[in-house]
Amino acid sequence: MLVSLALLALGVLTAVAAPRLLARADWAEREPVVALWVWQCVVAAVLLSFALSMTFSAAAAWQAVRGQVFAPAPRAVIDAYELGTHGPWSAALAVALAAGGLWTGAMLGREIGRARARRRRRRCELLVRAPLLPGEKPSGSSRLVVLEGERPDAWWLPGGAPRLVVTTAALRRLKGRQLDALLAHEQGHARARHDWLLHCSAALAGGFPGVPVFAAFRGEMHRLVELAADDVASRRFGRLTVALALVELNEDRGVFGPGPAPDAALPQRVNRLLGAAPRLTAARRLRLTAAAALVPVVPVLVAFVPALTALP
Repeated sequence: MLVSLALLALGVLTAVAAPRLLARADWAEREPVVALWVWQCVVAAVLLSFALSMTFSAAAAWQAVRGQVFAPAPRAVIDAYELGTHGPWSAALAVALAAGGLWTGAMLGREIGRARARRRRRRCELLVRAPLLPGEKPSGSSRLVVLEGERPDAWWLPGGAPRLVVTTAALRRLKGRQLDALLAHEQGHARARHDWLLHCSAALAGGFPGVPVFAAFRGEMHRLVELAADDVASRRFGRLTVALALVELNEDRGVFGPGPAPDAALPQRVNRLLGAAPRLTAARRLRLTAAAALVPVVPVLVAFVPALTALP
């Protein structure tokens, strides 16, 4: 059936071409939130193309599936899809794509399980490093935890009761509004639920390491969520304050020194904040957002082309 093959080809083409096209975009660092939306729409289009291809292949191969999928459709629409002219590849393609879907679900479940285990382990470590005082009741409502530590550090611990963890060295190092900017950065992660984006991208990249779009999706999510959180903090406290907070928090780790940096993304984030490139116009942001939202619509249109041409 040509529709199933066309959807499969569309999914493969999108998976291969989209990362190359998005890598050439010069606006992603200026608008990380829009870039996050574009990447999600592209990945959704790839997954939707494969899911629809599986559905039509299964409908062509097995009468029981065909009866469920095309039950309310008129006879002219069913004939337009030429379901009776399928070859031996229909069943094999449907089974292969269904296995891919099950594998995707398994990888996502594994990633969520690992994330929960990591959160439980880190919460237990917090309880060891910051034990309850005599007579103190455990409370999940404490959103800020201060740990004694000589290394300046801060991180957001997601979950049902998210917490911001800050070491005493970070409190001593960060001055005034720098600490507020750090808190705003971590709160930006929590409010946007960036942890879910990271989990989904890690599951897809881990389950399908040979698919370019999933590998690029994981890499860009790690980069773009940090840029988006930087922008959230900089809108409240200024780009210079956020940049200074990043420098103060990480200067002892050799990130900004001579030689190869252990985390090259940090100097790039600081340079971006200090460069203060202007944002895109509201009209262009709206056009990019709308264009990205149309990308998952393309496989749906391809799937319905025979039905639309068959209707009077």
